[in-house]
Amino acid sequence: MTMRVVGLLACLLALPLGGCGKKADTTFQGWIEANLIFVAPDEVGRVQTLSVREGDAIKKGEPLFTVDDDLQQADLAQIKASLVNAQQSYDRASSLAKTGSGTQKDLDQATAVLRDAQARLNSSQTRLSRRQVFSPVTGTIQEVYYRPGEMVPAGRPVVSILPPGNIKVRFFVPEPALPSIDYGDTIRIRCDGCAADLTAHISFIAKQSEFTPPVIYSLDERSKLVFLVEALPDTPSALRVGQPVDVSLVPPSPTATVPKRDASRPEATR
Repeated sequence: MTMRVVGLLACLLALPLGGCGKKADTTFQGWIEANLIFVAPDEVGRVQTLSVREGDAIKKGEPLFTVDDDLQQADLAQIKASLVNAQQSYDRASSLAKTGSGTQKDLDQATAVLRDAQARLNSSQTRLSRRQVFSPVTGTIQEVYYRPGEMVPAGRPVVSILPPGNIKVRFFVPEPALPSIDYGDTIRIRCDGCAADLTAHISFIAKQSEFTPPVIYSLDERSKLVFLVEALPDTPSALRVGQPVDVSLVPPSPTATVPKRDASRPEATR
């Protein structure tokens, strides 16, 4: 058998292990995603005013929208009337108890009714004040779901906000490449029109594997199982939600002595 045939056979035998002379690919396809903050009213109501538009920058505590408060105003007026009656009953019971004409039981009951009315008043005032909604975070308005005049169900968001630190890179890593990554590792991000020096740090590694999603076109068709990995970009303002990116691992420095975790049993930490 000639040397040429021996070499060809050796190359064919090496194909299941990744190909003859082929190096493992360390570039993965991914996309930019974000954890949006959805702001919704506590109770059903109709949007009265909207203070923001999509794309507006907003700071924490600034007004977002208001919801009609007719029902809350009526409830507050009713509770205030009940509180007046409870206060009169308490004053009467207290006066009778001092003169000996009333019993301690009557005074205790009047006290309980008064305290209950005061608690309901505080609750009603809180419900009324929350009809005006303020931004819980600093960020950018991403989407407006309801406009003035539209009815909003309880718990349904009126606007969504993107804080600058909530942008993340998501990509899938095939099982053979999993031992080469760890929490805190640096990755390089490349995308159309982006700066050349964008980097991120791995913040999450999925515990469970999954089959390659159809939107990922892997260069290595033999890698059927992949693991979801997330990374936090160092300059999130340079990226856009939904933007496709190419992710490559940055080789560790030769002087680095930080011990690696067991990548075969990654723990998810968000």
